Amino acid sequence: MTGDTSPPDEGLPFVAPCREITAGAPLRWLRKGWADMWSAPRQSLTYGTIVVLLSLALAYVAVEFGGYWELLSLVSGFILVAPILAVGTYAISRQLERGKVPSLRRCMREEQRAFGNLMVFALMLMVVFLVWARAGSAIHVFFPVGEQPDWRDYLTFFGIGSAVGSIFALVVFAAAAFSLPMMVDRKADSVTAVVTSINAVLRNRLAMAVWAACIVVAVAPGFALLFIGRDRGAQLAWVMVALGITLPLIGHATWHAYRETVDASAWPEQPDC
Repeated sequence: MTGDTSPPDEGLPFVAPCREITAGAPLRWLRKGWADMWSAPRQSLTYGTIVVLLSLALAYVAVEFGGYWELLSLVSGFILVAPILAVGTYAISRQLERGKVPSLRRCMREEQRAFGNLMVFALMLMVVFLVWARAGSAIHVFFPVGEQPDWRDYLTFFGIGSAVGSIFALVVFAAAAFSLPMMVDRKADSVTAVVTSINAVLRNRLAMAVWAACIVVAVAPGFALLFIGRDRGAQLAWVMVALGITLPLIGHATWHAYRETVDASAWPEQPDC
C-alpha cells in the first residue's frame, strides 16, 4: 500500500477540458502577473536578466558574423522560443499561489522535473524555427532591388513576409499558450498538454486574440527601438532591458491564464519541491 491515489494513466482523458473566458480576461491575467512579479521581484527579474544576457550574446554573434538582417531574423525568431524561457516564471507563480516564498532553487527543481516534456516541446519549437528561418530566406526574393524603390515596392515583400511569419507565430502561440504551465503543474505528457492548449485557444478565439495582442504590445516597444536604432548600440541595449521586464510579466500572466482557462484536475498534481 503506497498511499498513492493518483488515477492510472489509461483512465485519463486525451485532452483537458477548458472553460469559456471573456474577451476582458487577458487584462485580468496581466494584473495578476504584475502582482506576482513584484511579489517576487528578485526571482522574476533574475529570469529577465538571463534572457537579456542570452539575447545580447546572440545579437553580438549575429552582428559580428552576419549583419542587421541576420539580427532582425534572430529577433523575429525569438518570439518562437520565448515560451521555453518563461517556464521559470510559471514555477514562481505556482509557489506564490501555494503560499510559499518563491525560491530560485525550488524553481530549478521544478524545471528539472519537467525537463523531459519541456525538451520534447523545445525540439518542436526548434523544428518550427528552422523551417521559419528557411521560409524567411526564401521571402527575400521579393525584396525590391531597384535603385530608388519607394514604399509601394516594399508592400509585396512586407505583406508576404508578415503573412508567412504570422502563420508560424500562430502555430506556436496555440501550442504554447497553456501547455507549458500545464506540464509544470500536472503530471501530463507534452502531447496531451499541446493538444489541450490548441483546443483551449480554438474554443476561446476572441479572448485569445486579445491575449495575443497584449503580448505583441508588450514586446513591440523593444522591437520598435531596434528598427529606429539599427545603427546605434544604445538602442539595442534598451531593447534587451525592455524584454527583461516584459517577458517575466507575460510569463506570470500566462500562469494565471492557464489556471483560469484549463481544468486539469484529472491529472495528478506535481508535488512540491
